[in-house]
Amino acid sequence: MTRDMMNQQMELGFGTVRDCPSRRRRQERRRRANWWFDRMREVVNNALEWHSAPPARPEQIWFPE
Repeated sequence: MTRDMMNQQMELGFGTVRDCPSRRRRQERRRRANWWFDRMREVVNNALEWHSAPPARPEQIWFPE
């Protein structure tokens, strides 16, 4: 086995390395989280301004015995 042959074999082995599955999962989770928070920011930015009703005046009532 010559030295060139060993180098070729090493290069072939490293050329087939794929992304780590956990890294892809992490990237996908991050993408989904970014989508979710973008939607929530949009909801908050488009929310209507709510004003509470004025407090009702207390009313005294009579309960029959």
